[in-house]
Amino acid sequence: MFYEGKSDDSCLEVVYRMYWLCYHIHTYKKTTVALVNGLVMGGGAAMVAPLKFAVVTEKTIFATPEASVGLHTDCSFSYIHSRLPGYLGEYLALTGARLNAKEMISAGLATHFVSSENLEELEKRLLNLDSGDESAVRAVIEEFSTDVQLDEDSVLNKLSTINKCFSAETVEDIIKAFESEASIDGNQWIPPVLKGLRRSSPTALKITLRSIREGRKQSLPECLTKEFRLTMNILRSVVNGDVYEGIRALSIDKDNAPKWNPPTLEEVKNEDIDRVFQPFSPEQELQVPCNDSNRWSGKYENTIYAKTSQ
Repeated sequence: MFYEGKSDDSCLEVVYRMYWLCYHIHTYKKTTVALVNGLVMGGGAAMVAPLKFAVVTEKTIFATPEASVGLHTDCSFSYIHSRLPGYLGEYLALTGARLNAKEMISAGLATHFVSSENLEELEKRLLNLDSGDESAVRAVIEEFSTDVQLDEDSVLNKLSTINKCFSAETVEDIIKAFESEASIDGNQWIPPVLKGLRRSSPTALKITLRSIREGRKQSLPECLTKEFRLTMNILRSVVNGDVYEGIRALSIDKDNAPKWNPPTLEEVKNEDIDRVFQPFSPEQELQVPCNDSNRWSGKYENTIYAKTSQ
């Protein structure tokens, strides 16, 4: 869809609606439950991590691999990742590394582990529960859930190394530090991760790191407003067409050989990154509600975009 709409703003509405929805998922007042039994990545993960209850199984795999297709870590993840332990968020955003269910729970991206064979029965019980009371929902989930422990070789047991490397100021410094750690005995897990990192769009990596770093000091509305701006500027090829090259290489031709522009981190200009982060005029920004009194304001239908397209 993004690829076919690359010559115009045909994807603007879905992007706007998605980010507006992300705000409401984070701030929804009713008890919410996600049942996750498979891949949960990018926008899908944004439907899981903010919820009061996120139930995962042994089949669940989480990742935010957007930089590998020339995009950036979006759908509120500049807010979520920047609040994970240490510099785990930068690690996940830049490398696209995957977490299993146990790791999701340990990192705070999920709340309960339930065996996949029991998930259907749990769903029935929840649907038959004549209450949205948080404690009642919790009690039902806990009937089915089991405690889990991290595997010994989990990346979450490598946080000291991750923090040491991914706290660096630039992507270049992060990679340099990570390469240095890879040569240390016992760090055989690093080279495959580095391989994925080096495969990603240099421009997307720089945008992603800056977005996560800014997210550490931004509110949820600020993060979403920024992410909308970034995504639209990337889709509009304000700096380059890396996102379309990434989609082509991974999803269309599937040659897995994207030709990034520019091809190296050193060639990415700071002024180009600044341009992608440049604010829109006030009426063109994502209009997320600022408080409960105008909770449902900012809908796409009421924006300048909808009025222009009519």
